[in-house]
Amino acid sequence: MLCCCCYCQMIPSESHEEEENEAPVKAKRSKTEDAGGEEVVYHPVKLSRSDLYRPPTAEELNQLKEAESLFHCSLLKMQMEELLKEVALSERRKQQIDSFIQTVTKLLRTVPESPEVEVSDLSWLSSAVKVPFLLVPKTTKGKFHMTPPASVDLIGSYPLGTCTKPRVMVDLAVTIPADVLHPKDVVNQRYPRKRALYLAGLAQYLASSSDIGSMLYSCLHGNRLRPVLLLTPPGKDSSSFIVRVHACPPPGFFKPNRFHPQRNNIRTEWYTGLQTSHEPPTPHYNSSVLGDLLPRAHLQFLSAVSSQCSAFADGVALLKVWLRQRELHQGAGCFNGFLASMLIAYLLTSHRISNSMTAYQLLRNTLNFLASTDLTVNGISLAKDPDSTPSLAEFHDAFQVVFVDPSGHLNMCADMTACTYKQLQHEASVSMQFWDNPTVDGFHSLLMTPKPMIRTSDHIFQLCELVKLQSSCKKLNLLSELMDHSGNYVHTALPYILSLLQRGLGQRIHLLTHSLSPDPEWSVESEAPKHKAQPPLSFGVLLMPELAASALERGPPADSPKAAEFRQLWGSRSELRRFQDGAITEAVLWDGESMCQKRLVPRQIITHLLQLYHVFDMYCALQLPSTGEEESLLVVQSYDDLSRKLWRLEGLPLSITAVQGAHPALRYTQVFPPLPLKLDYSFFDREKTSRSLVPKEGKPCPAYITPITVICHMEGSGKWPHDRLAIRHIRTAFHIRLGELLKKHHNYTCRPCPTHLDVWKDGLVFRIHVAYHREPQVLRESVNAEGLLVVRDNEEAQALEMATIHKPLLTSTLHGLQQQHPCFGAVCRLAKRWLGAQLFGDDITEDTADLLVASLFLQPAPFTPPGSPQVGFLRFLHLLSSFDWRNNPLVVNLNNQLAATDYTEIKNDFTATRESLPVLFIATPKDKKQSIWTKRAPSVQMLQRVVMVAAESLKLLENQLMDSNQIQDVRVVMRPPLDAYDVLIHLNPKQVPRGIMAGNVTQSGGALPVINYNPVSLYMAELREAFGDLALFFCDPHGGTVIAVLWKPKAFIPVPFKTSQVSARSVVVTGEEANTVPNVEAILEDFRIMGKGLIKSLEARTEKWSL
Repeated sequence: MLCCCCYCQMIPSESHEEEENEAPVKAKRSKTEDAGGEEVVYHPVKLSRSDLYRPPTAEELNQLKEAESLFHCSLLKMQMEELLKEVALSERRKQQIDSFIQTVTKLLRTVPESPEVEVSDLSWLSSAVKVPFLLVPKTTKGKFHMTPPASVDLIGSYPLGTCTKPRVMVDLAVTIPADVLHPKDVVNQRYPRKRALYLAGLAQYLASSSDIGSMLYSCLHGNRLRPVLLLTPPGKDSSSFIVRVHACPPPGFFKPNRFHPQRNNIRTEWYTGLQTSHEPPTPHYNSSVLGDLLPRAHLQFLSAVSSQCSAFADGVALLKVWLRQRELHQGAGCFNGFLASMLIAYLLTSHRISNSMTAYQLLRNTLNFLASTDLTVNGISLAKDPDSTPSLAEFHDAFQVVFVDPSGHLNMCADMTACTYKQLQHEASVSMQFWDNPTVDGFHSLLMTPKPMIRTSDHIFQLCELVKLQSSCKKLNLLSELMDHSGNYVHTALPYILSLLQRGLGQRIHLLTHSLSPDPEWSVESEAPKHKAQPPLSFGVLLMPELAASALERGPPADSPKAAEFRQLWGSRSELRRFQDGAITEAVLWDGESMCQKRLVPRQIITHLLQLYHVFDMYCALQLPSTGEEESLLVVQSYDDLSRKLWRLEGLPLSITAVQGAHPALRYTQVFPPLPLKLDYSFFDREKTSRSLVPKEGKPCPAYITPITVICHMEGSGKWPHDRLAIRHIRTAFHIRLGELLKKHHNYTCRPCPTHLDVWKDGLVFRIHVAYHREPQVLRESVNAEGLLVVRDNEEAQALEMATIHKPLLTSTLHGLQQQHPCFGAVCRLAKRWLGAQLFGDDITEDTADLLVASLFLQPAPFTPPGSPQVGFLRFLHLLSSFDWRNNPLVVNLNNQLAATDYTEIKNDFTATRESLPVLFIATPKDKKQSIWTKRAPSVQMLQRVVMVAAESLKLLENQLMDSNQIQDVRVVMRPPLDAYDVLIHLNPKQVPRGIMAGNVTQSGGALPVINYNPVSLYMAELREAFGDLALFFCDPHGGTVIAVLWKPKAFIPVPFKTSQVSARSVVVTGEEANTVPNVEAILEDFRIMGKGLIKSLEARTEKWSL
């Protein structure tokens, strides 16, 4: 809450008395003359009783009420106010703009005249300047001559006060004199061509002026019929703003009824050379021309609305920021700032929102309106006299999205596709959902987080060779639409492609989106770029997780009237099938045996439809290996079977109260899930006493066998001892007894140990730990010298609690999350594979990585939960690189157990004790204050490195995935930069356990192989124990063949000689001082000796340090 507080006003001694009833304002200060103008002497002023207890003013009360009712906290209000200051233009910038506009206006008024020529005659134009128009067909009727503009006016957001940073665009309307135009110029592109010629004439004249910086051509919102001239000021201000020059006809020059959406203004014979009895309507062409007639009228309308609502400009600014973050603000068919202003004006004029509302309320109500109103079905109009203008139904027949301007003749959303509006609706709906959630940082999610398509959509595909769409338009009989779009075959084919995909993907998807073609910019000396020159067309798909991966598309019954429609849609892929319920229906079966293939069913559908309907020839080969889901499922099924058998065991002194998995494989997040093995006995010798299998010395390292941890809780009883050693002996006895019973009843090979029992089952090893719930408490208790019982926390008790309580609980919770979100496990495995490959596996542990990924699914705002592994992985990298780890805890609300009050408590505790907490702090419902998962790692330096590498990996990956010209090799982000390290120890690949020996699953009996045998991790442990004070050691745990060594910064500082500290050090005597420094040559030799047989070579990077 914001609060008003009285303060004692400090003013200089020579102050004027204030009137008793007047509020004291800012403290005044005066510089005392005797101090040379440097010192200011303040004296307290005693306020009268009426000043101290003066009631708050109406404005102060309003602010207090607003902060209480509208914002989760006053912080959100202040953040929005700060953001508005950030995007508003400074006075200095406005002065620069005004000055440049005056210069440009003066120049434009002195444009020289040229003699009248045919429109197609360009002899008057110098060869250095080209016409910004694709002249297809080549010629059209009409005369043209260059003459100074009738008027030059500011239009758009700048005079309205809604112009915002970062890209400051100032619009200037140049009126083409009436004698240049003819009333019939609306026909056959005559007016658009004269408009383009007029801009070329202006460019030719301005090119000779030193007052103009750079000059480029562009198109207004990607519409090739509406080219504009972009001017920048010369010198250092050239990047601070752009003036966009529009050529417009005189107001009212063309009759609005000529632009009715049912009227034709492009003759078929002129465009195609073919004669026809019926001329098709050209609504898109009509709206393009009509749009040039109305900008001044629109500015007058918006100015009138703005004058009635004081927060109008700020409301529009916030909405523009919201649109920019979602990439909806620019390009062909975008929802630009003009539409944002018009929409708020519509809500104000229709009294859906009040003129007295704040910018915050305007934004909220506008998003609420967008989320609840479908303009593709029920269009809206600003027209006051709808009877004399086209009806909304007529607009709906011609356009996909309808929003009519105040004149009643122009559909301002003419170029927008239904999919773009549905995307806008979806974004508004998602924003409204998390806006009211007090556990979400609404401001950051709403206005500060960018949402590029690649991180928003679950699947993305691109159409690259857009020139192919030209022939597609002919095959699909879209010639009338092509004529309406003036030959832009990309915009002509796009609605058809979207409609086709929408039908084909049906209930598998929640949303289909597409990229908005960016406004092209080109030099005034170059020809207008062809339609094929634009970037590839990207399509994004938001999946419905429960239906997306289904390999069967079940259609209507064979005798249904809709069966023919289904067969027509799917072509030869559709066939009659009989189902178990006896129904005979049309159906399409896609390839999809493994989860990996099922995940790509949408890709098969898209490829098939685009080929079937001659839109695009695409090749789709689905020869993919498994991505591990099936292997993880086998492990979980084997564990479930073991769990049931443990529950049913009879003959134990105490009964089992719980069996819990505590291994990543049991929550589907193990990078390489354990595979059932058939052992190759040639790799092993038998150990004499226990007959166990031991690796042979001369052979390569056998496959790594992961022990899958299972915690078996025994019931509490008075028979349990209270001594820690006695408890361990009892647990050992339980391990022996469990092994005997499993061998007797199920013939499992078991090996009991004091700490655990290994069970060989289905080619997998399960490591069972018996747990007693009071043991951690017993470990904390000790008796002091006075015989008193002292309870003190210690690392041993914490480690036992972690192993027997926290890890099993985390495993079961994340297993549940995998059931809700099928791609959770795959995202975790990708994330951990990246962490391991970049040598961060020891700093961001498996449990920490799983919690980081879980946060993406539990608190996805401003996104929806990831629906595919790749988008989840990209968001994981974004989280690592952009989250403010220094100032915020990452709250992972497992099972939705935390309420808003818990979030506040976690945040407050975190702020109060920040210095003593881990650098990467993760709070969960069972761990709000300590972050037990990140206590030991990472360090500050390692977290900084993780953040930096994650940012680079994200940038590289997104660029590569979205740029069709780059080689699509995502493995590049799995290759660590090794140049930062001091020593590289290259390992013998044959001794690095990573390969899995394939074969049939063995029976549960037989000899037990060596378990958890990894020479690399054993070698790393020895290195850390011997040289951990001098260096840091890094290795990829998933089969990495390099150990990277980094000397610690303080390792090479000489220290005074001590006989107890001469290990790995040599003595250096200077004068009478004897110091020791690390003996690097000896240390490197020790590396070799300790790793004999494992090390292939050792590379010392001495350019960074010296021997």
